[in-house]
Amino acid sequence: GGRDEDGHGPATALVLVACLAGGVILASDVFGSQASVDTLLFGSLLLIDTTDIALAGAAAALAVLATLVLGPRWLARGFDPSSARSLGLRSKAPDAILLVLVAFTAVAALSAVGALLATALLVVPAVTTRLLTDRLVRWQIATVLVAALEGTLGLWLSTQTDAPPGATIAVVAGGGFALAGLARWLRSSGRLGAGGSGRGRGAVVAAAVAVLAAIVLGGCGSGPGSEAGSGKLAVVATTPVVADLVRNVGGDAVSVTQLLQPNSDPHEYEPRPSDVTKTAAAGVVFQSGFGMDAWMAKVIDQSGNHPAVVDLSARLPTKLAGQSSGGEASKFDPHWWHDPENAIVAVGEIERALTKAKPGRAREFHANATAYAARIGALEAATKRCIDQLPPAQRKLVTDHDALNYFAHRYGVTVVGAVIPSQTTQAQTSAADVSRLVRTIEAEHVKAVFPESSVNQKLAQAIAGQTGARIADELYADTLGPAGSGGATYLQGEAHNAAAMVDGFSGGTATCDIPAGAAAPAANATNTTAAG
Repeated sequence: GGRDEDGHGPATALVLVACLAGGVILASDVFGSQASVDTLLFGSLLLIDTTDIALAGAAAALAVLATLVLGPRWLARGFDPSSARSLGLRSKAPDAILLVLVAFTAVAALSAVGALLATALLVVPAVTTRLLTDRLVRWQIATVLVAALEGTLGLWLSTQTDAPPGATIAVVAGGGFALAGLARWLRSSGRLGAGGSGRGRGAVVAAAVAVLAAIVLGGCGSGPGSEAGSGKLAVVATTPVVADLVRNVGGDAVSVTQLLQPNSDPHEYEPRPSDVTKTAAAGVVFQSGFGMDAWMAKVIDQSGNHPAVVDLSARLPTKLAGQSSGGEASKFDPHWWHDPENAIVAVGEIERALTKAKPGRAREFHANATAYAARIGALEAATKRCIDQLPPAQRKLVTDHDALNYFAHRYGVTVVGAVIPSQTTQAQTSAADVSRLVRTIEAEHVKAVFPESSVNQKLAQAIAGQTGARIADELYADTLGPAGSGGATYLQGEAHNAAAMVDGFSGGTATCDIPAGAAAPAANATNTTAAG
């Protein structure tokens, strides 16, 4: 009720923060799940399945049943323990049942919506309504209604703004709490009530109108439109690399929806509402595979559509082992496209899938695929000439995370280490990892540390500063760059990476000039449709 006579409030907050931080450490490192911090905090409401719903329903049913049976005992022991003991209510079993139910409800929420959103749904509505009422039954009913209202409003707003649902609901819950706090303050100060001048009521109404106006205006943006042009095959591609390969093969016969934006980290991606709606209209879905975009399976399920799904990692000639423990999703290094032979095989898979979906354009798909595969081959030859300028002992690579093993394997580069010693950016770097990498860089006389376009570069810069190594040009490891950048397309990104490595490995004494024809965008690769 807002009182903290025993000083337990700060202690409770510290314990909650410590538990949340400990949970992130356990999930991401100790148990090797490499769980995304965003997912741990906010979950992913668009990927909830029937198991999550059943678990939440069971938790709700048990909570209601226990409240009906044990509610009076809980109230007596919670509000007046001395009187409860005098009435013979000495058993600790009801308290134990209450703790078990709280734990079960928290676990049911955490598995679906994450730690912070669970707080927003389970705690914030109760705190909000407590500011407005002192009657227990009224408080309980109001809490349920506010939680339902904020959840519904947050989901609606997320679909209108194409924002992550979890974070949007948390923001709406915070706004509701702020309005309730303002109303309580005005009422306690005499500005809101029967004796007030009406100015307090006006302030509350104005604040509420401002919040609602922001929500409505946010929802007035244009929603996702039709992805396919007239007569074109609607295709969804998860990552920028996959989308670029599909555009080069599909040409003007397909309309490509690219879910991830340039420079977005695919390891940390939370699907948006528009991803589901766009997938619902797709004839073919292309995935990168090897766990890079494992979230796409549930997006397809939520869309209600049954498109042809093509996993480009399925038939690759070169598959390097992954480093992270886990299931089939982490068995192989997911950054397969950095080996041009893999990219050529993926182009063939795209051609077959598009031909099956739109057989009338088979000759066009074949011509595009053949021409594009030849350009990839030309790029490989040019890259090999560039790298071969340098002796093998000089080709020492340190990056933000371990994402260029295929490139290193193809061209004889030694991967010395990575700032994040994992093939996913979801892992957390420890102080011991940083210290070990610094010693390795110094021992190996590494000349340059290569940051990546989709990863925060501050730690890489700090490590370079400690060791005396240069900060080289950033590499396109997980994704591509925006239009006009050095990595706007797959071919440009690989050519840029080769040039950056040669410059960094040599300390600026060697250069790498990839022929323009090998890396330039294809003339038929202009029908980009990107989410967001």
